[in-house]
Amino acid sequence: MGNLLQYFIFTFVPLFIVVDALGTLPFVLSLSEDMIKPQRRRMIHVAVMSATVLGLFFLFFGQLVLKLMGISVGSFAIAGGIILLAFAIKYMTTGHMVEAVKEELVAVVPIGTPLTVGPATITTLLLLTTQFPLYMVLISFALNMAITWVIFLGGEQVSRFLGRGGLRAISRVFSLLLAAIAVSMVIHGLELVGIIKIAGG
Repeated sequence: MGNLLQYFIFTFVPLFIVVDALGTLPFVLSLSEDMIKPQRRRMIHVAVMSATVLGLFFLFFGQLVLKLMGISVGSFAIAGGIILLAFAIKYMTTGHMVEAVKEELVAVVPIGTPLTVGPATITTLLLLTTQFPLYMVLISFALNMAITWVIFLGGEQVSRFLGRGGLRAISRVFSLLLAAIAVSMVIHGLELVGIIKIAGG
């Protein structure tokens, strides 16, 4: 039971940080400000569904893609950690991980991807499956998508409660945690390829 709880925490928290529903919320609010309530709800449903489908694809087939391309898990962990670190640094310095551009299909692009499930989330999903049971990563991802859906639907209430400044502050803290996770992934990758050996590992 203790291991299951530990697995859940170690898979849920990184995904919660990289999905960053609270950080994406201001984009959802701004991109839907001219929509009536039914349109906004429909947009949110499509956004979360598209993000979920994309995440599940890489969760189940990401390892196969790596094998077909001849990329080792260790190499991917190092590259993924560096990418995550770059995202974290960019977010801390600019306030966003990717450029959001208004388009017709705002539900899918940019809200579904890359804001909700983008390179950072995909990289995290792939790396977590190398360290924890697939079913636990799946549960954590599904729960994160459900939480994201609830946050987006209650966006106006959350925004009023935290304020735009509060949302920004929370996102900055998440970006710092993301940087720490990125460094941990690089170290894990270096250990997998045999460059370093962690004491007690």
